[in-house]
Amino acid sequence: MKASFLGGAIVLLLAVGASSTPTGQTGPDLDKKVRAFLDGHAGRWYDMNVSEADGRILYDIIVKNKYTRALEIGTSTGHSGIWIAWALSKTGGKVITVDIDEGRYREAVANFREAGLAAYIDARLADAHDLVPALPGPFDFVFCDADKDWYKNYFVAALPKLTVGGVFTAHNVSSRMGRGGGWGSASFIDYVLSLPFMETTFAEGSRAGLSVSYKRAEK
Repeated sequence: MKASFLGGAIVLLLAVGASSTPTGQTGPDLDKKVRAFLDGHAGRWYDMNVSEADGRILYDIIVKNKYTRALEIGTSTGHSGIWIAWALSKTGGKVITVDIDEGRYREAVANFREAGLAAYIDARLADAHDLVPALPGPFDFVFCDADKDWYKNYFVAALPKLTVGGVFTAHNVSSRMGRGGGWGSASFIDYVLSLPFMETTFAEGSRAGLSVSYKRAEK
């Protein structure tokens, strides 16, 4: 997923499943429905979406840490959002996800409903440059997969709202991208690695590169 976000005002704001408390299906029946959806769409996630391997990594991080308040920057057509929301169905949480492209947004919303996960997702059609700083938070999980040259700005905007123990994950980055190299996200990598209260690793098994940065208490 490499959604393009444009500067300026929020162009439109819509939401699906916008209630604050998830009331959707849970348990084995939901698992069966989501798994059937993913199996039926395998190999079809072409429009800047994450791989299944990366989706599983996001799922495992959320379930392991029992996160409940998630933010996704860059919805594309919803593959990563499905993995995130599926995990949140286990923890009782919900994700706000944002994309600026109306076509991708509408396809994602349809996919969320078909997968049975709409109750766990607040999907917004908006400019993340404006919306991310405006969101009140707090968040304990953030996944960033939007315009790479804005990664540092997204991180700076989200960091005050990220709880201690929470995590900021970023797609299409690796440890090799620091010190001035790496497709627009080098400044983000250099910055997050410079913060003593952020514990950053790079996920093993990620096909596209995934940084995982936990926020620890500042000393």
